[in-house]
Amino acid sequence: MTVLVIYFQEFSTMTTGSSLALAGTYFAANNKSVDDDLTTPLTRISGKRRDYEWQIVWRNVLGFIYLHAGLLYGFYLILTGRVKFWTPVFAVTFTILSALGVTAGAHRLWAHRAYKARWPLRLILALLQTMAFQNHIYEWVRDHRVHHKFTETDADPHNAKRGFFFSHIGWLMVRKHKEVFEKGAGIDLSDLEKDPIVMLQKKTYLVVMPILCFLLPSWIPVYCWGEDPWTSWYVASIWRYTMSLNFTWLVNSAAHIWGNKPFDKNIGATDNLTVAIWAIGEGWHNYHHVFPWDYKAAELGNYRTNFSTALIDLAAKYGWAYDLKTVSTQMILNRVTRTGDGSHPSVSEASKQLEESDHDHHHPENPVFGWTDADISEEDRMLVEITHKIDEKDD
Repeated sequence: MTVLVIYFQEFSTMTTGSSLALAGTYFAANNKSVDDDLTTPLTRISGKRRDYEWQIVWRNVLGFIYLHAGLLYGFYLILTGRVKFWTPVFAVTFTILSALGVTAGAHRLWAHRAYKARWPLRLILALLQTMAFQNHIYEWVRDHRVHHKFTETDADPHNAKRGFFFSHIGWLMVRKHKEVFEKGAGIDLSDLEKDPIVMLQKKTYLVVMPILCFLLPSWIPVYCWGEDPWTSWYVASIWRYTMSLNFTWLVNSAAHIWGNKPFDKNIGATDNLTVAIWAIGEGWHNYHHVFPWDYKAAELGNYRTNFSTALIDLAAKYGWAYDLKTVSTQMILNRVTRTGDGSHPSVSEASKQLEESDHDHHHPENPVFGWTDADISEEDRMLVEITHKIDEKDD
């Protein structure tokens, strides 16, 4: 316990030089704050060229080694029957709940403004997102908006052009490219600064996060069904946390490499069913990068592969979520016809005789990060459909 307290005290002084967008975390880098980085020209930092030299963050590397060793040990405890039945059940349940804080909360609500939410739902989602330990909402959203706005360029924190390992976990082991900081400084975050729940979470994150992500899930199995404390730590905390990170990292890596591109064949993002299942609805990535303001993050509202949509629809039914934005059928068909790879069901067999792609990833036409991006065309805004509309001001 003493070691854990010291660790998070050190955590409070570190930079976000290796932070996660839609799936990850950071452990530490140095005492330079990210705000300093965002306002300082970054041709050189610490005497090294940040435009092309990788600077390994060894504390992050060691942290990930520990987490994945703990993941393997957790599997060993489970597979050899050295854990009580309810502990892995609890761990999986906790994983799904915390993931919803990221997918329905940090991602679709705050990063893309794909819908609006009453304060009770925003508070619940903020707590669930804190349980996930993927950085506080403010930073998570900033990195994710940069990812969408400058996808697969040097300004993309987890640029998939650098390969699977880099986009999956490697980008968290090195200092960010200077373009990430420079482009990130221009991303509008004023909507977050007006949300008291987001700013309260940011202020209290280093105190509340270790309690919700590590201490509470370790304590519950011990207290409720007599689990061994050592086993509970490695199954309910470390195994659960590391598994959840890898599931969501797949959105950054696998969903930018393998899969179909029914909506835009010129970008790296793909529609990947496997990723959609493991990331509770975030794997329809080709669609999502083309229409980032759709609250479903997918063309269809199929709950079997999109549990996050189910939560938002349930909240909308009771008035906690409203102004749900989605894309008209005509808008989808227009884009499928213009830039799709022919894999969309609406495309006839004759139309599928397309030229072989060179598999090069191009920047999408007029990339936007979400509904609040000023670069969304008026035509796109006109074709967006909004359900569960409420005229009164968002609280």
